[in-house]
Amino acid sequence: MKALAPFAALVMLSAPALADVKVSFIEGAPKDRFVIANSGHCDLASTIVRIDLSTAASGLVFDVTDSGAGVEVYQPFDLVSGKQVVQHYSEIADGDTTVTLELDHLASGQSVEFTIDIDDTSGRIETIIAGNEILGAEVTVTMLGQDYIEAMSARAEAVLPISGCAA
Repeated sequence: MKALAPFAALVMLSAPALADVKVSFIEGAPKDRFVIANSGHCDLASTIVRIDLSTAASGLVFDVTDSGAGVEVYQPFDLVSGKQVVQHYSEIADGDTTVTLELDHLASGQSVEFTIDIDDTSGRIETIIAGNEILGAEVTVTMLGQDYIEAMSARAEAVLPISGCAA
C-alpha cells in the first residue's frame, strides 16, 4: 500500500481545480430569494452571473413595482448577503426577465443572496413559483472569458462546474 501513496498524491495534484457555482431559487412570501454560492473547493476570480427567466416555460417575470407586468405584491431587488463582493448589478424594470451580477471574487463556501419578487404570467397561480415553474430558466456564469451555462432544475437550482480557480 505504501507504493500506491505517491501515485495517489500525483493523481490528486494533476486533477484540475474546480469550483462549483450553485444558484438556488427559494420561493417566499412576500420576497423570493436567489442564492449564488461557491460550493466548490477553490476561490473564483472576477465572475459574472446572469439569471434569465425567459427560458422557463411558465412566463416568469420580475415584479419590482406596483404597476406593470406583475400581480399583487411586488418586491424590488435587494442585495441581502455578500454585498462586499458585488461590484455591480443590472437595473431591473418591472416585467424584466434577466438580472446580471458582477462579482469581484467568490471564495469557496461564500455566497451572495438577493431577494426580489417573481410572478408567473402563464395563468397558473401567479404569485407562487413552484420549483417546476422555474425549470429551464438559464444561469450563465462567465469567468476569464468563458461562459458556463446550465438550466434550473425542477428542484429550483442549477449547479455549474467551473474549471480554473483564482490564484
